[in-house]
Amino acid sequence: MSRTELSRTKSSPVPLGTLIGREIRNGKVEKPFVKYGQAGLAKKGEDYFLIKTDCLRVPGDASTAFSVFAIFDGHNGISAAIFAKENLLNNVLSAIPQDISRDAWLQALPRALVVGFVKTDIEFQQKGETSGTTATFVLVDGWTITVASVGDSRCILDTQGGVVSLLTVDHRLEENAEERERVTASGGEVGRLNVFGGNEVGPLRCWPGGLCLSRSIGDTDVGEFIVPIPHVKQVKLSNAGGRLIIASDGIWDALSSDMAAQSCRGLPAELAAKLVVKEALRSRGLKDDTTCLVVDIIPSDLPVLPPTPRKKHNMLTSLLFFGKKSENTVSKATNKLSAVGVVEELFEEGSAMLTERLGKDFPLNKNSGIFRCAVCQVDQPPGDGLSVNSGPFFSPASNPWEGPFLCTNCRKKKDAMEGKRPSRTTVIA
Repeated sequence: MSRTELSRTKSSPVPLGTLIGREIRNGKVEKPFVKYGQAGLAKKGEDYFLIKTDCLRVPGDASTAFSVFAIFDGHNGISAAIFAKENLLNNVLSAIPQDISRDAWLQALPRALVVGFVKTDIEFQQKGETSGTTATFVLVDGWTITVASVGDSRCILDTQGGVVSLLTVDHRLEENAEERERVTASGGEVGRLNVFGGNEVGPLRCWPGGLCLSRSIGDTDVGEFIVPIPHVKQVKLSNAGGRLIIASDGIWDALSSDMAAQSCRGLPAELAAKLVVKEALRSRGLKDDTTCLVVDIIPSDLPVLPPTPRKKHNMLTSLLFFGKKSENTVSKATNKLSAVGVVEELFEEGSAMLTERLGKDFPLNKNSGIFRCAVCQVDQPPGDGLSVNSGPFFSPASNPWEGPFLCTNCRKKKDAMEGKRPSRTTVIA
């Protein structure tokens, strides 16, 4: 069978509302169990994690519970990692409209995650500290998993089909050509560290600052073209369940995604996390902080996730995976998700442009004459910021803003991330 013939077998995208409605009609409304384990070893003490399994979409209604798991790998200090751990979740949830249905809430999550990451970055930079952090942030609501990430911590999905899928994109300048092009186009300089004699050593870094990452939260000593805008992917598992492995780069520098998944298959989540850390330590030694969260999404009629036999991946099984992508997805080279007929892809977007991530249909309340900034969520008169088609407020360096209302400060942040004004740069000797 030719590639063209195989591509015709791929199903059309299925809207999230349709999927949830199908569940209800089929009587499959029971949520899965969520079991987790955590393990880690500290080298520098800059890794932090968040586990919160009692979140409620509707306050007081236990049936609307969802779980959050996150890893923050700090650098140049611990302040940014601690700040993100304490504030990112609230900033995300505050950007989701109240009193909406579950499917509308899940559909609003990708945009809310962008808002939450950017708001957290703005708030931390106002503290005047120079540390930064990666953030890999995972929400599990029933069978739906939504992952947002900046930096090089990673989240993988191991399904019952035995195929390991990458739910994040590494924002390392060394490995991500698109990010290198974006950083240089926005005013940054990418190169290796020069030592005496002019020899270049080490990984590619962004200058000023010398950061190896192209996206992070914090890092006020680096240009604002190092952005906090996350890659977001949302998928829906079948009722067979699956396992998430969320870990800092201390794990992924030692183990491939396949190696990490294979090292702990068939084990309960708590023991699995310890085995992944142990395998990384055996493979590479303790060169960096190593933190691992293992999260099992288990059908309600099973006590544990059943063992998964490894299956070879091929073109046919890849095409049995079907789903929906946004118009501007990350490149095919970084789109690793291909499971064996058990995962619906609902959303994926990796653009670093805030205009594309917020969209044009962000809800506004015009009745009161007061607009709410789409990022910082502060109410202001429209004259104090930029709303749709507010041409008189455009700075000469900016393109017409077609998105939602932004206050003056958040508009400046947007322009800085796109290289449209000098960023706040402090060069540390």
